Amino acid sequence: ARMFITDDGQWTGAVSGGCLEGDALRQARDVMRLGKARLVTYDTTNDDENAFGIGLGCNGIIDILIEPIQPGDNDNPLALLGRLLIERQPTAMVTVVIADEPERVGQRLIVDADGNTTSTIPDRIFAEKIHTLAQSALATERSSLDLIAGVTVFAEVLIPDIQLIVFGAGYDVIPLVAQAKLLGWAVTVTDDCVAHLSPKKFAACDNLLYAPREEVMGKLRPDGRTAAVLMTHNFNYDRAVLPHLLQSGVPYIGILGPKKRGDKLLEALGGAAYRDQTRIHSPIGLDLGAETPEEIALSVVAEIQACFNRRDGQMLKFRNAPIHVPAS
Repeated sequence: ARMFITDDGQWTGAVSGGCLEGDALRQARDVMRLGKARLVTYDTTNDDENAFGIGLGCNGIIDILIEPIQPGDNDNPLALLGRLLIERQPTAMVTVVIADEPERVGQRLIVDADGNTTSTIPDRIFAEKIHTLAQSALATERSSLDLIAGVTVFAEVLIPDIQLIVFGAGYDVIPLVAQAKLLGWAVTVTDDCVAHLSPKKFAACDNLLYAPREEVMGKLRPDGRTAAVLMTHNFNYDRAVLPHLLQSGVPYIGILGPKKRGDKLLEALGGAAYRDQTRIHSPIGLDLGAETPEEIALSVVAEIQACFNRRDGQMLKFRNAPIHVPAS
């Protein structure tokens, strides 16, 4: 969880349900004044914490690392996160959060999926240990709190948001785009009929792409966090695009419509040779009893989220594990 605070008392984002933000603002102003990172711990299991004016009820312990942002530093936390959003590749960031020497708090080492490394850690031997930890975090896609040479570090894996590509621009696509954008996904809608691609209809969309069905994949940049959804209601369009989607390695391919339509489409492409049960979702969506375009959009978005998080989409009351533990 992250929160961006400016020196005029404004903030974006949140680090709790609202009970800690007021005191975090006070702490942040002090960090700005001193120019040094600070770890602040809130123990909401203790009624005495009321002395800080914090609304309790979380019943847990929260550690918040507050870091100053220097606009002239190209590697300040805000600039770093901005680059990660653009580059769209998994990255591990290991940050010192507790150390005997206060000046070490906030030092970090960053490793991206290509092995490129950025570090503000001057101790070479310590940096090598941190580098190994970062590589391990990337491989497992799991964040962790670790003790390295008497220093507590937070190894955080930063995964790009989901990129949604919707083929087809009918009215049932509008609620799907709206719900995907509510989750912060990057959304592209493409069609080979320019009249369907109304900027007014898809004002929230990141990219409206007109392209012939035979050429559309050459104009897209799918990656390992891309979900492709066929919603054209045009069998011949889907048959033209689906082979290219399969060849692209897109991890999630959803086909709108009844199962018999999806089976017919796959049979037209060669049947078993194109059947990939782990990537192709036909019919698309979770079984929510969805009927309206809005309900279907909810079903589709929920399934995509579950697939990328390696979850089965069942009710949480049936889960026999902590709800925030990543899937293995």
